[in-house]
Amino acid sequence: MPTYKAPVTDTLFILNDVLSIDRYANLPGFANASADMVEAVLEEGGRFCSEVLAPLNAIGDKEGCTRHADGSVTTPTGFKDAFAQYVEAGWPLLGIPEEFGGQGMPHVITCVMEEYTNAANQAFAMYPGLTQGAIAAILAKGSDEQKAKYVPNMASCKWGGTMNLTEPHCGTDLGLIRTRAVPNGDGSYAISGTKIFISSGEHDLTENIIHLVLAKTPDAPDSVKGISLFIVPKFLVNDDGSLGARNSLSCGSIEHKMGIHGNATCVMNYDGATGYMVGEENKGLAAMFIMMNAARLGVGIQGNALADVAFQNAVAYAQDRRQGRALTGPAEPEQKADTLFVHPDVRRMLMEAKAITEGMRALCLWGGLQVDLSHVAETEEERQTADDLISLLTPVIKGYGTDKGYEIATNAQQVYGGHGYIEEWGMEQFVRDARITMIYEGANGVQAMDLVGRKLAQNGGRAVQAFFAIVDKECAAAKGDAVLTDFASRLEKANGELKAATMWFMQHGMTNPNNVGAGAHSYMHIMGIVSLGLMWLRMASAAQVKLAAGGGNTSFLEAKLATARFFAERVMPEAGSLRRKIEGGCDSLMALRPDQFIAA
Repeated sequence: MPTYKAPVTDTLFILNDVLSIDRYANLPGFANASADMVEAVLEEGGRFCSEVLAPLNAIGDKEGCTRHADGSVTTPTGFKDAFAQYVEAGWPLLGIPEEFGGQGMPHVITCVMEEYTNAANQAFAMYPGLTQGAIAAILAKGSDEQKAKYVPNMASCKWGGTMNLTEPHCGTDLGLIRTRAVPNGDGSYAISGTKIFISSGEHDLTENIIHLVLAKTPDAPDSVKGISLFIVPKFLVNDDGSLGARNSLSCGSIEHKMGIHGNATCVMNYDGATGYMVGEENKGLAAMFIMMNAARLGVGIQGNALADVAFQNAVAYAQDRRQGRALTGPAEPEQKADTLFVHPDVRRMLMEAKAITEGMRALCLWGGLQVDLSHVAETEEERQTADDLISLLTPVIKGYGTDKGYEIATNAQQVYGGHGYIEEWGMEQFVRDARITMIYEGANGVQAMDLVGRKLAQNGGRAVQAFFAIVDKECAAAKGDAVLTDFASRLEKANGELKAATMWFMQHGMTNPNNVGAGAHSYMHIMGIVSLGLMWLRMASAAQVKLAAGGGNTSFLEAKLATARFFAERVMPEAGSLRRKIEGGCDSLMALRPDQFIAA
C-alpha cells in the first residue's frame, strides 16, 4: 500500500528562505504566523495527513460512497471518524477570520494544508475544500445576516458547503442553465432544476450542507447576464441558528467515476427548494467566480499534491527494486542486479517529477501569498500588483500545474513497470484521481483561453508586463553570482520566448482569433515553465546563501542546486519549441472538415 510523508522541510524552506514571510509580520494575519507557530502547524498537520488520512485513501477508492433509497449518502469506512478528528483539531478554521471563530492564518499557510490533505487523500480533502470555497463567496457577496447565519458553522465544518453550476446540457457555457428561481413573496425563492457533477453534494459528515446554486429568475436575460446565486440549505436554518425543516432537494444518484470514489459526486434535484439570493440579482456569476477562482488555485495545488505522493512512492520503489545493471558497469557487484536508480530513463522520470513538484509547490505558495497581499498589503499599489499577478497566474497554476501533475503521476506509475498497473500497489489510483484535476473547475483548455483571451489584455497588459519585469529584474541580479549566472541566462532566454509568443498573438490574433485559440495551450505551458523557472531561481539563490553561510541541511541544499540545474538544462528549453508551435498558426489545425477526421 502506498505511503505519504508531508514535505515539511521543503515547505518551511519555501516559506522562510524563499518567500521570507516573516517580513510581513506587521500585516493582518501574519502576526499569527510566526516561524515557530508555522512549523508546529505543519508538523502536526503533516502527521495527521500521513497517519490518519493516507491510510483511508485506498479504502475510499475501493468502497466509494453509498446512496440509500431515501436519497441519503454514506461515505467510506473511516471517513466519518477522520472527519470528526479533522474538525476537533480545528483544521477547517486555520484561515478563517477570527470574527467567525477562525484562527486568522494567512492564505499562504492554508495552501500548505490543502496540499498535504489532498496528497494524503484527495477524495476526503474535497469535503472541507468545497466548504472553504462556499465560505469565500458568502463572505465576499453575502449580506451581514447571511454571513452571521451560515459562516460560523461552515467555518468549523459543522456544516458543509458545495457549488452547483453544471447541468446535464451545459458545463462551461453557463448561459444555457435552466434552473429557475421563482420569488416566494417573502424574500426567498423556490429553486427548481437539476445539477450534475456536484462534489460533496450529499454525505454523512456534517449535520447540514449549504448549497450555492446558480439559477435564473423569471424575467432574467436568457444568457450569462441573467444568472443569480442562491444559498439553498439542505436543512433550513431558523432565526436562532437551529436546524429547521428538510428542504425540497435531494441526491438523485451518485456519479460512477474514473477516480475520487471516496467523494460523493452527486446529481442534485431541486424541487421548489427554498433559496436565498446572494448579492444582486443577475450578478450571480461574478459571485460564483469568487468561489471558482479559489477552487482553481486549490485544484492546481491538488494536481501537484497527487504528483508529489505518486513521486514519493516511485522513489521508494526505485530504491528497492533491482532490475538489470548500470550502463557503466555494475553499481553493486555483490548483488545480482542494481536498483532502478542506475537507469537514466528512470532518473529522467524521477528528476522531472522532483523539478516540477518542488517548483510548483513554490509557485502555489507564492500565489497564495499574492492572495494575501492583494487584501492586506500596506499600499494600494502593492495590493493592485498582487491582485494582477494572482489573476494572471491562476489559470497557469490550475492548467499547467494539473497537466504536469497528471503526467508525473503517470510517469511514477511507469517506474513500477507492470506492478504500476496492478491495483494493490496503489499507483493506478493516483493516475485515475489526478485525471479529474485537468477537467473540473474549468477544463484546462478553458484555462488556457482565459489566460490568452482575457488575462493578457486586461488593463492594457499591466499584469503580464509586471510579470516580465519581475523575471528580468531577478535574472539581471542573479547574473552577478557565478553559481546562478547560467541558470539566470537560460531563464532570461525562456522569458524572451514568452515575450515573443505574446507579441505574436498581438500581431496575428486580431486578423484571425483562431490563431490565439490554436496557440493558447502552448502559451500556458511556456508561462508555466517561466513561472517555475522564476521559482527555481529563487530557490537556488536561497540555497546558495544558506550553503555559503554554513547553515541548514547541506544535502538538502545541494539537491536544490542540482535540481535547479536540471530544470534549466532539461525543462526550460521546451519554451522555444512551444513558441514555434504557436507561430505555426491555426491554418493546419483548422483545415479539415469534421467529416474528414475519420478515414473512409
